[in-house]
Amino acid sequence: MVQKFHFEDKEYVFGDLSDSAKSNITIIQFINTRLQELNNMQALLQRSKSSYLNSLKKEMLAAKAGFLLGEEWEKE
Repeated sequence: MVQKFHFEDKEYVFGDLSDSAKSNITIIQFINTRLQELNNMQALLQRSKSSYLNSLKKEMLAAKAGFLLGEEWEKE
């Protein structure tokens, strides 16, 4: 099967490219994959940060009120 790709609104056959062009495409593919991984990591870290901020907010409100809201206490 012939590998084709589009670049600037034109279609190219991968096998017809120079070794340098093939190398550049491979590097660009790696970069795109890495950027997606980093975007996913950023989203995960942002969600974690929000969770920790919510926990902090609850703790600060609990300290002000004198008890934890929504927490179950274990009876000894």
